[in-house]
Amino acid sequence: MLLEVRNLISGYGKLKVLFNVNLDVEEKEITVVVGPNGAGKTTLLNSIMGIATIYDGAVYYNGSKISGMPTHKISRLGIAYLPQMGNVFTELTVNENLRLASYLLDKAEVKDRMDEVLSLFPVLDKFINRKAGTLSGGERRMLAIAMALMRRPKIILLDEITTDLAPIIAKKVLNQIIDLRDKLGLTILIVEQLAKIALELGDQAYLLVSGTMRYSGKALELLRHPDFSELYLGIKKI
Repeated sequence: MLLEVRNLISGYGKLKVLFNVNLDVEEKEITVVVGPNGAGKTTLLNSIMGIATIYDGAVYYNGSKISGMPTHKISRLGIAYLPQMGNVFTELTVNENLRLASYLLDKAEVKDRMDEVLSLFPVLDKFINRKAGTLSGGERRMLAIAMALMRRPKIILLDEITTDLAPIIAKKVLNQIIDLRDKLGLTILIVEQLAKIALELGDQAYLLVSGTMRYSGKALELLRHPDFSELYLGIKKI
């Protein structure tokens, strides 16, 4: 198991948000965490990255405990985190954003890595000298993912990557995630409010409602559950 969350109780300050949460992320799979607004999805990612306060439980990466480590050390292990907002520098060009994201690489590696990343996102290559703030919402999401890939991560955590995107663009961005898994063998953990679109592409899924896990299993099984809407809203439990 690449990433494990065990009996996690976490939050911010004195506010507890997650209660006894367990999660497994298999290598080279797409794991999806869905749930309504305010369910604690972002707090889960923040807990993994050492941003939220962990009161009890633990997070393990490659079998080693990482909870309690500072965020910058967690990042250096090969874990990339794309927050929901503010994940690109709008006043910098695409080229400058990618170079800024390569701060952990040797200078000799940067050009080769940039060529590799741009081959996955040809639209960014076309706009290489444009400021990120002039890109469309979908293009900015692709740039954010490309920036994360510059650091050669083993796993990417994506927080609501489809926020403010039209459904057709959201689906295009999420389909790009499938390509990254298939072409690069990446492990991907997505938290997403657009549950049905996300579950269509996921391997494994978790349903988080009011800080507790209500479902864990195959993504398509959750999507096809006859009481999916009631489960999602927390009206029913499995």
